[in-house]
Parts: sequence; C-alpha cells; structure tokens
Amino acid sequence: MISLSPLQLIPFHLQSLHMLARSLRSARLLEAYSRTRHVTVIDQNYIHATNTIINFVPHQEAWVVERMGKFHKVLEPGINVLIPVFDKIKYVQSLKEMAIQIPQQGAVTLDNVQLHLDGVLYLKVFDPYKASYGVADPEFAITQLAQTTMRSEVGKMSLDEVFKEREQLNVSIVHSINNAARPWGISCLRYEIRDMTMPAKIQEAMQMQVEAERRKRATVLESEGLRDAVINKAQGDKMSRILDSEANEAEQVNMARGAARAVELDAEARAKAIHMINEAISKGNGDKAASLVLAERYIDAFSHMAKTNNTMIVPAGVSEPASMLAQALSIYGKMSEKK
Repeated sequence: MISLSPLQLIPFHLQSLHMLARSLRSARLLEAYSRTRHVTVIDQNYIHATNTIINFVPHQEAWVVERMGKFHKVLEPGINVLIPVFDKIKYVQSLKEMAIQIPQQGAVTLDNVQLHLDGVLYLKVFDPYKASYGVADPEFAITQLAQTTMRSEVGKMSLDEVFKEREQLNVSIVHSINNAARPWGISCLRYEIRDMTMPAKIQEAMQMQVEAERRKRATVLESEGLRDAVINKAQGDKMSRILDSEANEAEQVNMARGAARAVELDAEARAKAIHMINEAISKGNGDKAASLVLAERYIDAFSHMAKTNNTMIVPAGVSEPASMLAQALSIYGKMSEKK
C-alpha cells in the first residue's frame, strides 16, 4: 500500500476542485439553456428570472414555479419568497399583447384562384398555467393554426368576396383561432391580412374588368345625362304650352267679358235712346221728329249698302223718299194705335 503525505495530496485536491468547478459551471450553463428553452411561451427573452429567495416579479409578467419538478404556483407581480433548491422558476409568461407575423402562404379561393397571403396576429396570454403546460411550442402552434384557418376561410369565398369581405374574413379567422387556442390559455385579439398577391394573369383580368366597369359607368352616366336633358326639354315644352294655353284662355275670357260688356252697354244705350225717342214722340210735333229720324236712317242704310256691296236690291219707289217715309209713319201709327 502506498501512503502519500499531505503535501503530495494537494495537487490531487486542486485537480478535484477544478473538475468540480467545471462540473458546476456546465450544470449552470445547462440549466440556463434549459431555462431559455422554457422560460416563455412566445418571446423567450426572460432569462432574468432566477430564484433569489426574495424575488421581485415585474408588472405584466407571471412566473410559473415548480417545486421539486411539480407545478407549485404562479407568482404575481410584486415581492415573492421562494425556497432555494426546492423551488424553480420554470416559465415566465408575458401578459402584454403580442404581435406575431404569420408567414406568407398559399390559399385557393372558391373559384379556384391561387392567392398568397401573409398577416399579423395579435394575441395575449390570459392563463399562464395553460400557456406553460398546454402546448410545447405555443408560437409555432398558433402560427400553424392561423395559417390553416386562413386557408380554410379563404376556401369558402370567391375572389371578389375576399376583397369585399376582408374584415369579415379577419373576424372569422379570429373566431376559429380562439376556439382552438382556448386550452392553451392564449386569446387571439385580432388578425389582420397584410399582403395579398395573385397570379399576373388574374391581375391583368381584374384590371381589364375594372376598366370595363369604368367604361360602362361612363356610358351609363352619359346616357342618363342625355335622358335627363330630353326629359327636362319635354317638361319645359309642356310647361310652355300649358302657360300659352292658360294665357290664351285668359285672353279669350277677357275678350268675351269685354264683348259681353260692350253688348250690355250698347243695349243700355239703345234702351235709353228708345226711351228718349218715345218721350220726344209723345210730345208735340213728335211726328215730324220721327219722320226726320226715319229719313236719316233711310239715307244712311242706302249709303252703307252702296259702300259694302257691288249689287243692291232696292224697292221700286226708291226715287220717292216721301212715299217711303209715309209708309214707315203709317206702320208706326198702326203700332201706336194697337198699344
């Protein structure tokens, strides 16, 4: 048996301590690596969470603690006390709203058009326990779920509906993701389609469709303008004719009223004249006055006939006005006697 002095054992002790230090360093590095693998659900930037007995949890964070390998509790923001060695901070969950970029993917619409879409997903952890133990890689899982859901929802719509109902498409994707991600403790707040590309031929066809629609709209507007112009002109002619007819009616009414008034005035004048003649005849020498009036009327009638007609029919005794006056007076006398 070989015996060594204490001085000879010193190198062996130093080598053992050096190996032990290397082992401890490797163990710490391994633990730190494993902690970075499990420290968060989405971000994996919270490697600062280590058990320092007295721990201060930042606001909007939740630390998941395991005691001897088993879930123990979730630390709330503020001061928390943990037992060293037995308690380990396994996961650190951020309770803030996070944005995840969804990579570009292909989808086929209901009318067999190939689209390439990418988007941004906004989500938030509402249950740190489920987010830590419900799924191994939540970011990968939620990304794949968003892609498959997008393909499924786009496949239910035609190309025109995808453009028209883009907001409804986002709502449908959010609803489907929330139904699937509820066991993971993650809530999808909104989903936004960022870019949407399609084949060049489809773009050319859509451009031609847009141009045709614009030409159609221009033609329709032009025809509507011509129609309105014709309608306006017809309405103007109608109103003009109505106004002309109303003016003619008013003119004729006024003329009729004037003629009626003239007849009334003439009748009144004749009545007054007859009345005055009657009074004059009833007085002395009335016969002479009547003879004078009849002679004047006789002469006026013949002069009027001579002016208006080339041919006149006259009585046989036209050269003897006295006989005519005598006949007229005799007729007048007989009528007076009858009265």
